[in-house]
Amino acid sequence: MRFTRRHPLLVAVSLCALAVLAARPADGDGSHAPGHGSVSGVSAEVARLYAEAESATTQYEAGRREAEKQRSTAQRLEKRLDRERRELAVLHKDLGRIASSQYRDGGGLPLTAHMLLADDPEQLMRGQRAVRQAEVSLDKAVGRSERAETLLARDEAKAAAAWQRLETRNTELATLQRGIERKLETARWKLQGQADASVAAGACRGAVRLDQPETWFSSRWMAPVETYELSASYGSGGTRWANRHTGQDFAVPIGTPVRAVGTGEVVQVSCGGAFGIEIVVRHAGGYYTQYAHLAAVAVDQGDRVSPGQWIGQSGTSGNSTGPHLHFEVRVTPEMGSAVDPVPWLAGRGVTL
Repeated sequence: MRFTRRHPLLVAVSLCALAVLAARPADGDGSHAPGHGSVSGVSAEVARLYAEAESATTQYEAGRREAEKQRSTAQRLEKRLDRERRELAVLHKDLGRIASSQYRDGGGLPLTAHMLLADDPEQLMRGQRAVRQAEVSLDKAVGRSERAETLLARDEAKAAAAWQRLETRNTELATLQRGIERKLETARWKLQGQADASVAAGACRGAVRLDQPETWFSSRWMAPVETYELSASYGSGGTRWANRHTGQDFAVPIGTPVRAVGTGEVVQVSCGGAFGIEIVVRHAGGYYTQYAHLAAVAVDQGDRVSPGQWIGQSGTSGNSTGPHLHFEVRVTPEMGSAVDPVPWLAGRGVTL
C-alpha cells in the first residue's frame, strides 16, 4: 500500500476510524441517530473542524520543531555539564595537591621562624618564593573551582528548564490533538447519520455550500482527496462485489473534503443503492468521474466545477464496510463502463 502526503495530525485522526466503527451506535440511538441536527449545520461543522485540524497540524509541526530544538539544547547542556563536572574534579585534585605541597614545605610558619631555623637564608628565600607561588596557584585554583561550581549550577538549572519546557509543550500538543479527535468523532457520525437517513429514504437533502478555503491550483487535474491511503484497487476481487471492483478506493475519515479531479459539469447527484450518496461529473473528452459512499454533497446537478473544488464530503453510505471514497472513471455516466482510474490520472500528471 502506498502512502501519499499524510499530515501527522490527520493521520492520527484517521487511525481512530476503526475504533469509532466498532463503537458506532445503532440507528436511532441518542445524538448519533440519523437526521440529528440540520444537514447544513453538521456539514459546515465537520468542514470547520477539518480546518481546525489543519491549523492544529501546522501548530503541531511548529511545536515539534521547537521541541526538537529544545531537545538539542538540553542535550548540549548535558554534554557541557559532564565536561564541567570532569574539570571540577581535576580542580579539586589540584587543590589537594597544592595544599599537600604547602604542608610539606612548612606553609603557614612565620617568615622569622623560618629564618632562625634555616641553615642557608638564601635557600630559605628561594623556598619562600616557591611558597608564595604555590599560594598564588592555590588562590587561582580556588577561584577557578568556585567559578566552575557556579557555572555548573547555572547550566544544571538551564538543562532542567529546557527539559521541562519540552515536556510541557508535548503535553499541550497531545491535549490539543485529543480534543480535535473527540470533536471530529462526534461531528463525523452526526453527518453520517444524516447520510444514512437520506439513503434509506432514497432522496438527497440537497447541496450544502461549504466555505472552501481560497486555493489556487496550477494543475488541471488532481487526486479526489488530498490526504489518503489507497485501499481496494480497480479490478480487485472479493466477496463485497458481485464482479470485480470497478474503481479505486481512498481510505479517508468521514467528512473529508472530496474534490473534483478536473473541470466539468455535475450530471448526477443521487442517494440510495449500493453506492449510497454519489456524484457523477462529466469532463471534456467524453469521460466521467464518479465519487461514491459520500456523507454529504456540496453541489447540485447542472453545476460547473473546477479542479480542486470541494464537491462533497466522504463517508460510508450504501454498501460500504468503512469510511472511504470510491472513485471511478467511466466512458458513460452509468456503471459498467469504468476504466482503471490510476493510469487515467497518471496520464494527466496525477500520481497516486
